[in-house]
Amino acid sequence: MRYFLDEAVAAARGVAGLVVGDRTVERHFDLTLRGLLGSLIALLLVTAASAYLPVLMGQPGGILRGILAYSLLLSLQVGFSAIVLFQVKRLDGFVPYFTADNWASVYVTILSTALSLMGVSDEFLSVPIAVLVIVIAVNIGRLIVKLEPLQVAMFVIAQMVGAVAGGFVLSLFVPISS
Repeated sequence: MRYFLDEAVAAARGVAGLVVGDRTVERHFDLTLRGLLGSLIALLLVTAASAYLPVLMGQPGGILRGILAYSLLLSLQVGFSAIVLFQVKRLDGFVPYFTADNWASVYVTILSTALSLMGVSDEFLSVPIAVLVIVIAVNIGRLIVKLEPLQVAMFVIAQMVGAVAGGFVLSLFVPISS
């Protein structure tokens, strides 16, 4: 448990480094399979908590719908990213990318959930969070995976296409709660 907490604290520093473009940011992440597992556990815990939060606040919610939606979006984003890494012959960067991206998702989710709980409207949060996510994605490609500039652009566009495709699929198959 102590290792996991140390890893989470170091990853928080890493995510902050990704936001500001710290060139030494990779030292904060465990970019091995062990680190990937830790990031997946953290992401699972945060996703479950954020999906369950509306129920705790007295709003009937679709916990399963939220987890399903997030899982689909994440799967498509990661899948499209893997395709780009395969195309540019950099699959060696997949585990580091996935690890750093998971930790970034953990802390962006915590931040957006905390701001929502403080009463900041989702309409106000959507643009700044989107910009933050793009900055992090660019810096993961640039500083963690160490892609060339054009490859970074392809990498980020692939992630955005995955998210849009996921949103489209969700709108077709997952009913909107009433």
